[in-house]
Amino acid sequence: MLKTALLAVLLGTSLGALAATPVDVSKIYGNIQLVNSFPDYKVKVVNSFPDLKVKQVNAFPDSAGKWKIVNSFPDYKIQIVDSFPDFTIKYVDAFPGVN
Repeated sequence: MLKTALLAVLLGTSLGALAATPVDVSKIYGNIQLVNSFPDYKVKVVNSFPDLKVKQVNAFPDSAGKWKIVNSFPDYKIQIVDSFPDFTIKYVDAFPGVN
């Protein structure tokens, strides 16, 4: 803790600013490319208590949780992981978005 506090003083910032910034999952929608490396976000698929409910759509991915899976020109690159995700998702057929 002392080293972290010293680092914060040296950088001229607060301890809270050094903590990981949570992802605003309500802004994760649009054209999504699933990748194996160099993602924008790492995501874990879960069955309960997700950060974001995702519905895969073919058109109009224009609100939170609506993802159109593409192979090129993505809005976001997502890597599916089993551990250390940036946030969690659950695939749904209706009512996508934040809980």
